[in-house]
Amino acid sequence: MRRFLLFIVLTVAIMATWTYFFPPPKPVPKPAAVPEASGSPGSQEIPGTTAGTPALPDESPGPAQPGLPAANLPPWAGQPVQAAAEEQVTLEDETTRAVFTNRGAQLVSLQLKNQKTHQGGAVELVRKRAEGPYPFSLVRREGLAPHPLDQVLFQVQRGADGSLSFRYRGQAGVAEKRFRFDEQGFLESVINVPGGDWALAMGPGLGNPTAEEMGSRYGRRGAVYKQGSKVEVLNAQREDEVKTVSGRVLWIGLEDTYFLSALIPRAGLDEVVIQPLMTEGSAPKARFLPLPGKDDITSDQKKLPREFRVILEPEGGNLTLLSYWGDKNYDRLASLPYDLEGAVKLGTFAFLARPLLVALHWIHDNVVANYGWAIILLTIVIKILLLPLTHNSMRSMKRMQELNPRVQSIREKYRTKLKDKQGRPNLEVQRKMNDEVMAIYKEAGVNPVGGCLPMLLQMPILFAFFNLLTAAVELRNAPWMLWVMDLASKDPYYVLPIVMGAAQWFQVRMAPQSGDPMQRRMFELMPIVMTVMFLSVPSGLVLYWLTNNILTILQQAVYKRLEKRAA
Repeated sequence: MRRFLLFIVLTVAIMATWTYFFPPPKPVPKPAAVPEASGSPGSQEIPGTTAGTPALPDESPGPAQPGLPAANLPPWAGQPVQAAAEEQVTLEDETTRAVFTNRGAQLVSLQLKNQKTHQGGAVELVRKRAEGPYPFSLVRREGLAPHPLDQVLFQVQRGADGSLSFRYRGQAGVAEKRFRFDEQGFLESVINVPGGDWALAMGPGLGNPTAEEMGSRYGRRGAVYKQGSKVEVLNAQREDEVKTVSGRVLWIGLEDTYFLSALIPRAGLDEVVIQPLMTEGSAPKARFLPLPGKDDITSDQKKLPREFRVILEPEGGNLTLLSYWGDKNYDRLASLPYDLEGAVKLGTFAFLARPLLVALHWIHDNVVANYGWAIILLTIVIKILLLPLTHNSMRSMKRMQELNPRVQSIREKYRTKLKDKQGRPNLEVQRKMNDEVMAIYKEAGVNPVGGCLPMLLQMPILFAFFNLLTAAVELRNAPWMLWVMDLASKDPYYVLPIVMGAAQWFQVRMAPQSGDPMQRRMFELMPIVMTVMFLSVPSGLVLYWLTNNILTILQQAVYKRLEKRAA
């Protein structure tokens, strides 16, 4: 019975760990075909409003455009409004720099001044692409086809408050888009397009991931939204059908592992459409393609990365939004309105991950300004807190080792009786044998699974650290020492995982050995399994597990020395 229980416990631990880090792919449902969008805004950047831009006409009422209700037209819409040339204008605050093109009044760049790439440049949240549309573009509601207004040249005017106004009236229709940053860093957007056949598009995708990041199983790319008290997360690589979100949406956004672009409807929203697209190529020549039907998609297309585009469909001709563009710093998002901290996913063990993150911050701010050493110090604290449990576990394993001769003698007594003449298990004999073994353990006050409990209790902490290190933007690009320059990325030379595996093997060899051959083999297999699993996980997680193994080895060495002195 003891051997069976140990086998079940260890098997469940290994399978749960493997499934957590290497989830199986989701079956591909039949996608909905959608038309491809086109259009490419210009790339020449002009800080501020370009000199020579024609002044906007005065806002006196004029004749209404045929076919549109006069009540829905802005007061300036009575005469032609159009720029003579394409230009780019910049809108910025202390932390963000946004660049718009007047071709379609679209956002072509948004950089975060306080976040850096691995190469040291500012983080860009708008995907560079071979062709449009870009964020804040317009599409037709029916079929999500490109809108003619995306290709016209809007006139630009900068307001006294620093805002930008884009206006157009011509053969393509009438439209106005206004943008400004408010005091909290939100981008305010007011879209006015008289007539009902339009919607506002955001995305596709977020940022400019490298090919390695696009292929990483630990990278997160998708859509996230909140309705009521529930936050829904959609994985771009697993969703193949257009999804419509009806009802009141508190916010909806596109996300990657560390950054978020969240839209907060303020007025005029009817419903939201989340459209999956295939990504062909990488920045700056990425192209977003509609998904073919299940019977038409090729094997090469199935391998292409996926991204989402968010479509906001208005109730009428006006749509007012706030949008957050920035990192997913939990404390910062929690300090803002709208509950955006729900976009920071710390997993099932968030109740452990949040205190760990707070503790890491405190150690980093007050003890040592290095997150690698902070992880080591925090691991020591955790080990001390778990010391009573690990102490009892080691005593239990030592006592079981002393009881092994008696246990083996009972098993030897029943060995030839465990199966009948036909080779079938004799359940009654097995029950008697297990009862006698358990009686020995009970008499000695030993828990037969006591040696496994510390490892099982370490698993929630391990998972919490994993979620913390793959979600906390504070640890992004955080160096430790030597070659480990990013605790949120894998060790590029696999030194830490290999050393960790060796330390765990040494730890198993030092531990009291069980007389059960199957149990010994299971324990000896664990270092190999853990090493393979940890080859591609964040270095900070490997550092935590390595430190924990070294502390366990030291603890075992102390116990052995104390035993020798007592003998």
